[in-house]
Amino acid sequence: MKRLKSIILFFVYTVVILSLADFIYEICNGQSCLEYQGSKIPLSLEEYNDSGISSIMDQLRHRVMVQPFNLFSFFMFVCAIFHTFFAHNLTVFSKRLRDRNIRQNKEIIDSFAVEVLRFLGEIEVVFAVWIIPLMIGMANFYSWPETITYLDGLSYIEPIFVVVIMALASTAPIVNLAENCLKLFASIGNGSVQAWWWAILTIGPLSGSLITEPGAMTISALLLARHFYDLKPSKKFSYATLGLLFTNISVGGVFTSFAAPPVLMVSAVWKWGTWHMLTNFGWKALLGILIANSAYYYVFRKELAEMNQRQSADIKAHEALKKKERKIPFWISLVHIVFLAWTVVHSHHPVVFVGSFMLFLGFYQATLPYQKVLSLKPPILVGLFLAGLVVHGSLQGWWIEPLLGRASPGVLLILASILTSFNDNAEITFLASLIPSFTDSMKYAVLAGAVTGGGLTVIANAPNPSGQAILGKYFDQGVSAVNLLGAAIFPATVMGICFYLLQWV
Repeated sequence: MKRLKSIILFFVYTVVILSLADFIYEICNGQSCLEYQGSKIPLSLEEYNDSGISSIMDQLRHRVMVQPFNLFSFFMFVCAIFHTFFAHNLTVFSKRLRDRNIRQNKEIIDSFAVEVLRFLGEIEVVFAVWIIPLMIGMANFYSWPETITYLDGLSYIEPIFVVVIMALASTAPIVNLAENCLKLFASIGNGSVQAWWWAILTIGPLSGSLITEPGAMTISALLLARHFYDLKPSKKFSYATLGLLFTNISVGGVFTSFAAPPVLMVSAVWKWGTWHMLTNFGWKALLGILIANSAYYYVFRKELAEMNQRQSADIKAHEALKKKERKIPFWISLVHIVFLAWTVVHSHHPVVFVGSFMLFLGFYQATLPYQKVLSLKPPILVGLFLAGLVVHGSLQGWWIEPLLGRASPGVLLILASILTSFNDNAEITFLASLIPSFTDSMKYAVLAGAVTGGGLTVIANAPNPSGQAILGKYFDQGVSAVNLLGAAIFPATVMGICFYLLQWV
């Protein structure tokens, strides 16, 4: 059955790729476009000089004729997206091949093929892998020096920041402090599984408006691992909780104007301050979070009750482990908080927060008896994922902008949610900020749609890969993109309805 499912998925992907090829031919109208090749990578939206073209298809055709590389970059981007959906299956194939090597008593169990499939099954490396053919194609269309110029001209501040903030937020003093804070809310429900589930999925995402969404995702995922996933919930409940976490984190950062990447892209341009975000988006996001959490709680209430029985043994084991650990002095926790706050405040200045992180690593080493092992592999992989998305996503404005600029507010909210699923939501809002014809209602719709769809896929929101990196081990053979999409559709729909129906309130 699993093999049949894989074959069907591969067939679907093949059909989509062939349809894309036909679409490319249709845009070019069967003509060679290379003689029109633009010299800049990529052209700014104004340089296409196509504001007088009324048809979206004609406008896209014109942009391809001006810069044919657009089609190649789009094709590579689509291939990378399909790879993210197929990554789960590659992990399955890797484990099957390894099991076959064991059955055949081969000397090398983890063969080259096993390792390659395992590597390609890591969703964090997908976009970085597809940069290789993208750069080869770019060098062929232009030249290698121009390709290097394009890479040098991109901003990698967000990926670097996520690496640093994720490493800081995963340290023992920060996690213990967050756990103690959430314990106050969980104590209302006597520390039950239900209480922890509610506290982490409600308070955790809201903290993203202060400590940034990547920080909130890291802390929430680590606490969910300890208070929920360690208790072995069903596969269906595991995905439902992951979908809730991703969606809630995406909308939980809209209470302020400085913590969520999609908000940061437009807050200065559109002059939206924290009060504007709180009154126009924040309380609606909170309402959506409470409704979605309540619905999933009702559906899985019996399983949560059953998990309470397993919790008692887990609590005893956890308390026994904590007794063996040294109590972290308050001054060490305070220094961690200072480093975390300093990094958040200077999130747009890598020369400051990277240098501070180097200093922090020295402090970490000096206080090692009170620390846990700091694994930099997950943060670095997440940073690699986001950097790859920056390289690919920066080339997609030529087709995203016409779609956003011609939609009504209602359609724009839905369209922004869909586009966010296949691109980072910060990229969507950034492109929207470049369109001067946007009305206030259109601005509201595009941001609402961007944060609404931020939990549908791993690539939809910058913090999602960090959640995937922390919680992926609890999912058999990795997180399935299809199952995640199915789990996140309901909370995303709830958020979208809240934003749409309450937009005039």
